Amino acid sequence: MLGIIGAMDVEVNALKARVKSKTTASFAGVEFVCGFIEDVMVCVAQCGIGKVNAAICTQAMIDNFDIDKIINIGCACSLSPDVVIKNVVIATDVCEHDIDITPLGDPKGFIDGLNTVKIKTDKELSDKLSRCAINSGEKIHRGTIASGDVFIASSELKNSLSSDFGAICGEMEGGAIGHACAANNIPFAVLRSISDGGDESAAQIDYPTFKKIAADISTAIIVDFIKTEQEQISLY
Repeated sequence: MLGIIGAMDVEVNALKARVKSKTTASFAGVEFVCGFIEDVMVCVAQCGIGKVNAAICTQAMIDNFDIDKIINIGCACSLSPDVVIKNVVIATDVCEHDIDITPLGDPKGFIDGLNTVKIKTDKELSDKLSRCAINSGEKIHRGTIASGDVFIASSELKNSLSSDFGAICGEMEGGAIGHACAANNIPFAVLRSISDGGDESAAQIDYPTFKKIAADISTAIIVDFIKTEQEQISLY
């Protein structure tokens, strides 16, 4: 079963509406909508904003459903001059930029237990998403997505994340979803559409204007991906 997680209603409601033979269940305060999109079995959930919400949702999804891969979709900010609003970023890896135990001698962002700073996404899954995005006519970028419990809206933080982690995109959930998936050996991918520039205009101008457009782009790509999965199933 394909698990799909978004933080906000605007990021998942269109997918939930497409689910056929629908059943719902709630665990840890999260509603999970399961059924079929294009004859592919899916489980769609709105995790809520932030890393803890994302991790709780991911673990509950893994524990309670027969999940074999997870895709995180939604909006994000640009951390690179090459990545502009309405572009798509598909992560090669994710990090959690607000983990900082550098006084103990570990590098910034070091994840205890996984013993790494960056968590690699599943290459095959990410490559498939990239092809779907390209075929949809979207401008895509591959690179590091940085997650943390802060809405990025300052040039200082934006430049720091780019410098410290080589990140091209920033948001608040993907790193935690990747963390939970890695701990459970579940393949995962993160697909984000850019809604804002991560600078001083983000919260007041860019994000309110473009979040729905960005969410629609990521939704369209995931639907195209599901169609390719259905075509693959029909071969067997």
